[in-house]
Amino acid sequence: MTTTFRDLGVQAEICDALERAGITTPFAIQEMTLSVALLGTDLIGQARTGTGKTLAFGIPVLQRSVSPRDPAYADMPQGKPQALIVAPTRELALQVSSDLSIASADTGLRVLTVYGGVGYDTQLEALEAGVDIVVGTPGRLIDLANRRALDLSHVHALVLDEADEMLDLGFLPDVITLLSKTPETRQTMLFSATMPAAIVALARTHMRHPMNIRAESSYDTTMVPATAQFIYLAHDLDKPEIIGRVLQAEDAEKIIVFTRTKRQAQRVADDLVERGFSASPLHGDMAQVAREKALAKFREDKIRVLVATDVAARGIDVRGVSHVINYTCPEDDKTYVHRIGRTGRAGASGIAITFVDWADLHRWKMINKALDLPFPDPQETYSTSEHLFHDQGIPVGTKGRIVDPAPVERKERAPRERRSSDRSGSDRSGSDRSGSSEKSGDAPRRRNRSRRRTRGGESVEAPKA
Repeated sequence: MTTTFRDLGVQAEICDALERAGITTPFAIQEMTLSVALLGTDLIGQARTGTGKTLAFGIPVLQRSVSPRDPAYADMPQGKPQALIVAPTRELALQVSSDLSIASADTGLRVLTVYGGVGYDTQLEALEAGVDIVVGTPGRLIDLANRRALDLSHVHALVLDEADEMLDLGFLPDVITLLSKTPETRQTMLFSATMPAAIVALARTHMRHPMNIRAESSYDTTMVPATAQFIYLAHDLDKPEIIGRVLQAEDAEKIIVFTRTKRQAQRVADDLVERGFSASPLHGDMAQVAREKALAKFREDKIRVLVATDVAARGIDVRGVSHVINYTCPEDDKTYVHRIGRTGRAGASGIAITFVDWADLHRWKMINKALDLPFPDPQETYSTSEHLFHDQGIPVGTKGRIVDPAPVERKERAPRERRSSDRSGSDRSGSDRSGSSEKSGDAPRRRNRSRRRTRGGESVEAPKA
């Protein structure tokens, strides 16, 4: 059965306009993107020009904007742009505006295209009259903003189209300036054919939990499109603390932690329980009944964290898993895809976090290359790193445990320490090998020990006192 735009939740007015233009069936990038973007989620889309990505971001921008015909428009700043789409060239800006005009024909939304090389008058007049969506090139947008003709303080959606080309043309500083003029609560969508380091850094700094969506890959049918991926270079001893903090993130629900070995799964689960979290291991050394019981508790929300090995986790299909955490780098790209597929199910969004050790950097680079992911150089990350809190939505000041182990330790250790002290005290008070001891209050006896010295290899009596 062929999927239509109506099936994906697109408004009737937009569907009708598209059908009149002969557009009824969504392309791959559109089908993968719309279910995420219509919710207002930040996303990174990888697709070349000509794959239909304009409507992939254009439809959500239109549908989430309020038309002047809508009664709710009266409560909004009159005539101020609600959405901004930034394109690297005049030609692309005009193409995007053309597609938006077709899709918005029945909505009453006003679309304006601005670019350099032409006079300001027409653009200034349009802005003065009021517009809802602005499509433009970075230079002209900055000029209009500096003239106070373009007010971006009410923008709810911002799109960066062909971000890698904007980087090549030297527009990155202008893009950052434009981002700074928009509200932090905006939805940000970034589309790029490639993902150079500067674009990845831009996304990391200015986007919140972006979903990575790739339209052209051999893994299109298996890689979960609604999963935000984070790769961190992390120290082994710091990983439980990081997980403890991620568990307290704003959108953290049920979490699956994947480990390489059964012993590691048990150790991590025990560590999380000691920190106060409800967790259970799932590995091959557990009896089948115990494994089924752990999985049932996880499904029924009686435990939040399942720490599993790959073999034990095969076939797990549990809804409500918000995070998948790779405690160590997966063995290969297929394992990576299988693991992160445990989240983002049934149309829900998810987050996949992968910890890479220094020794596994080469392995991760091979996985990154095989899947054509934009994370060739994972960022060194600690439980105190500012970007970790920003990436995962962790409240500032959060610690990796929710119970204090100190009182428990004092209660358990104090008796042992006293017994140890008593034993050492009796030893010092004169116990000898025959079992006799000095009476209480008597000074301890000193044993006379004769010492023999050697000089030049011959035994020499020690001088007498």
